[in-house]
Amino acid sequence: MDSLFSHFNYVVVIILMMTGLHVVFASRNMIKKLVGLAVFQTSVFLFYITLAKIASGQPPILEKDPNSKTGYDDHSAFIEPVQLAASGDVYVLPGQGSELIYSNPLPHVLILTAIVVGVATLAIGLALTVRIREVYGTIEMDAVEAQDFEYNLEGIER
Repeated sequence: MDSLFSHFNYVVVIILMMTGLHVVFASRNMIKKLVGLAVFQTSVFLFYITLAKIASGQPPILEKDPNSKTGYDDHSAFIEPVQLAASGDVYVLPGQGSELIYSNPLPHVLILTAIVVGVATLAIGLALTVRIREVYGTIEMDAVEAQDFEYNLEGIER
């Protein structure tokens, strides 16, 4: 039971993922399928964010240490300062031997991009569902397929 609680985030990811997958496969309603896809997608986002989290990791933001004799962070083994062109402030990057642990921002940036793409995809799916509702008068896939089948049979007979 302890391992279940120690991996609580993974349990939540699996539950969300399986719920979304079940809704996509079990539902014949187009809106419910889109909601299932959104839940599934959210579970993937949560999974990547969970993997990127480092315990006691800090965001990779440079800070100037005003108490330092040199005016730079003393925890750094990297001697050469970095001067920002815009502000002219001088910072030191922590190098080898540094006690600071930084989180990698790349997974977070990728997930932010994926969220934007996911919202756009969901909007397109909803727009298509509205158009299908206008044409067929329903968003149930069984009714749409029945109308298509009936239309195709009439087309063959003519």
